[in-house]
Amino acid sequence: MVREDGKRNFALREEDGSEPSEFSGNMPRQAALKAARTLDPAPSEDEADPTTLRLREKGTEKVHEYEGWSWEADAPEVDEAEDEFWLNDLNEITKANVSKQGIEYLDEE
Repeated sequence: MVREDGKRNFALREEDGSEPSEFSGNMPRQAALKAARTLDPAPSEDEADPTTLRLREKGTEKVHEYEGWSWEADAPEVDEAEDEFWLNDLNEITKANVSKQGIEYLDEE
């Protein structure tokens, strides 16, 4: 279901069917990137091990499946005088990427 601000909510589905986390985004990929950023990051993108992420769109039985991975990267240089004060103390950040595998529809019994 679409919220008033145009974003949709997606629940991260575990193997047992539980949905412990919720992410939002205008598109499923945006929510999948947020979910991938919560994975244990690898030292570099080349060393990252893809993990299956299954996101059910809230209010529907549609499950978007992605392969997601995350890695640590150097924080960007920030001009302390004019920008992003919260990045000033960070040496590393977590980056993520996802690849869509398909869509599954849950059976209601």
